[in-house]
Amino acid sequence: MRVLSLHQLTCFLATYEHQSLTRAAEELGYAQPSVSEQIRLLERHLDVQLFLRVGRGVVPTAAAETLRPHAETVLAAVQETERAVAGVRSLETGTIRFGMFGVARLYGGAGLVADVLERHPGVRVELIGQHSRDVQENLRRGHLEAAMIAVGGVSSEGMAITPIARDELVYISTDRSRLASPLTAGRLASARLVMAETTWRDHDSARVKLRRMLHEAGYNPGTRIEVEDVETAVELVGRGLADSVVNRGVAQQLIPRLAPEAGWVSLEPRLYDTLAIVHRAGASLSPATQLMIELATARIRAVIEPV
Repeated sequence: MRVLSLHQLTCFLATYEHQSLTRAAEELGYAQPSVSEQIRLLERHLDVQLFLRVGRGVVPTAAAETLRPHAETVLAAVQETERAVAGVRSLETGTIRFGMFGVARLYGGAGLVADVLERHPGVRVELIGQHSRDVQENLRRGHLEAAMIAVGGVSSEGMAITPIARDELVYISTDRSRLASPLTAGRLASARLVMAETTWRDHDSARVKLRRMLHEAGYNPGTRIEVEDVETAVELVGRGLADSVVNRGVAQQLIPRLAPEAGWVSLEPRLYDTLAIVHRAGASLSPATQLMIELATARIRAVIEPV
């Protein structure tokens, strides 16, 4: 009797992601022939071809595309089962993992870790993620139970989303004349801007909202400088090299330290990012994750406006 195994599905997903048997083996810590054998066994069990060899890599077939979401669901369910069993002792000596995108860490990252360790000094804490899209991918693949992310550019498919706070987008500048009144789309379109999250510019919720605001007013968005992290953007504003649009919480946290001569003003119309707790729909959350949600929510709502 042929049996489909979790090991086969793990090798399949790693190969699908990297489109390379060699890189999949490196990620999993296996020998490449072992990964190849697991793929062959899986293909034999399903009676389909999952990958085509192209040069030194592989390309997924239509059958592989069909299998991928089901394989992810199976492995995520297994991981959730393991977490549920381990949850009894996770608040004693286990590891607590929680997703948090880049800007949110400025509001409560260090404080959140301190809150956890104060209650449970024996645990190990991991805060995972750089951007909301990155964090959602970890949730989808079952690498995280739950996370706090900005939901503007995030798909709700298969996810339970609970909004907890909203963060206004504000214009920051060292030129006080530009801060005398709320910034309109016309004035924003002519501004010399530095914007963060350049890797995620097409999907970043704040940048999507700004593009929509400008397009609806008949303007094309543009930037003078593109950077990855918001700290660099704020510092460049402080040097007078550009202005920027950031979350108000970011302005409150970073301007005193990185751009003390700068100030901020609202946009016209006002725009907001919504922060939410997100996890897989129907998931049974471990006690450790429930604790992180409780503490992270309290931290964020102490800084920005609750919803």
